Amino acid sequence: MNALQKKIVVLGSTGSIGRNVLEIVAAIPDRFKIVGLTAHSQLDVLAEQARKFCPDWIALTDTGSCGGLPCPQLDCRFVADAVELDRLICDPSVDVVFSAIVGMAGLRGNWAALGAGKTIALANKETLVVAGKLVLGRARQFGAQLIPVDSEHSAIFQAAQAGRASEIEKVILTASGGPFRNKSVAEMAQATVEETLAHPTWNMGKKITVDSATMMNKALEIIEARWLFDLPAEKIEVVIHPESVIHSLVEFRDGSVLAQLSPPDMRLPIQYALTYPERVPGPCRRMDWQLTHQFNFTPPDFDRFPALRLGFEVAKMGGTSGVVLNAANEVAVSAFLDRRIKFTDIVRACEHVLTRHPFIAEPTIEQITAMDHWAREETNQWISI
Repeated sequence: MNALQKKIVVLGSTGSIGRNVLEIVAAIPDRFKIVGLTAHSQLDVLAEQARKFCPDWIALTDTGSCGGLPCPQLDCRFVADAVELDRLICDPSVDVVFSAIVGMAGLRGNWAALGAGKTIALANKETLVVAGKLVLGRARQFGAQLIPVDSEHSAIFQAAQAGRASEIEKVILTASGGPFRNKSVAEMAQATVEETLAHPTWNMGKKITVDSATMMNKALEIIEARWLFDLPAEKIEVVIHPESVIHSLVEFRDGSVLAQLSPPDMRLPIQYALTYPERVPGPCRRMDWQLTHQFNFTPPDFDRFPALRLGFEVAKMGGTSGVVLNAANEVAVSAFLDRRIKFTDIVRACEHVLTRHPFIAEPTIEQITAMDHWAREETNQWISI
């Protein structure tokens, strides 16, 4: 093993983001060494990744999916115990923990990594959505570093380096608008699962693609930006940018606006998070400046996409509102994909549960976990009515 290689653990290596991480590692092998991979249930994919990247260990969180048996014919350790997994994430040999798990499930591994003072490449926005204040406090306490991977937050992170944090007037998150950006509420009410999953510019997992269609992904990104960049909700804006080339913008107090541009390719923010603070050649797509480009911007329609309003409300409220919104959305999206509710019911369910929840302004991590369970039960009850 090259002593200069960064030792990386990938949490959620079999998902869309996780596979892109491994593609970057394969393209720049002298820079990185994979020491650990985790998956929820895709044992066959995990095993194939282990054969290719030769990690020290692999872990499966849903051992019931494989009968609890280790992968055959693999020269690495198989981990099925959550406490042991936390210990391995925190091992002193690990340089970067890449958090690619979708949803609330990503919080536990990130919490452990924060306590060990690790550098976390954060693609799991839900960690900050549900426990932003606690997460940032833990990062400060143990000297951990969070590097954003979401294309929007990576863009802000990059553009913000042109000035001081105190000089930022506001940040502007761009949104593609998803497959329904020109559809009426009535048309969206009849949207099928297949139509919803047909994203015009990005290739993502099912849950994130549905979130893009409702614009709940942007709502969660508003909340994430509030904590990640320590900005009040009033300093965060959203603009529709269908081309998905300008990934976000930072406006400074002198009126200067800086943007980060690149083709819609998640490998670029992934690579930047892995190599930061360096920039190195890689496999990511490049802009072709010999072509004619047109960039469009329009303000969002809060009536057609009410999830955005919820995002700003939660960013202002803080407390347990983030965990409730996230949990309700996860359950509602799953119900939509199972064809048990309509597309427009997703945000209706979230709003119902959010307005009913017993708000706690300064929750503990245990209270956040308990509120997550409550919100899921409450959403399932709403769906069953």
